[in-house]
Amino acid sequence: MPKRLTHERAECPVARAVDVIGDRWSLLIVRDAFDGISRFSEFQRNLGLAKNILSSRLRELVAHGILEVLPAADGSAYHEYALTQRGRDLFTILVSLRQWGEGHLFDEDEPHSVLLDVKNERPLRKLEVTDAGGHPLDSSEAFVRKVKAM
Repeated sequence: MPKRLTHERAECPVARAVDVIGDRWSLLIVRDAFDGISRFSEFQRNLGLAKNILSSRLRELVAHGILEVLPAADGSAYHEYALTQRGRDLFTILVSLRQWGEGHLFDEDEPHSVLLDVKNERPLRKLEVTDAGGHPLDSSEAFVRKVKAM
């Protein structure tokens, strides 16, 4: 089997992030953790994922500081997975993916789950990218300054 290409030393933040959370199972595990799932068996049941793959993804998410392993809240011999601050910081990314999916992958009248705020139980406003002054930007109004070659 060929060795997996890694971008852990890449100059591009997107490449490094994709190395850590870029596969679909990792993102779905993080999504489920936001939904309150914390035990291996719950992740497996919800995702329908083979034990070896789930185990590998959980191990990677823990190694990258996205999840942490804690003793089970009920005092049993099991352990639970909880989002760290680094993991909770992925909330914006998941909301952005959700909103993109809502806008591009569902028919207009097709039902889907809805993310609501806890206080008012209303859908969240669409995320937008803004400049330092708070003015909305589209992709033509931003650029990446590359690292200069030595």
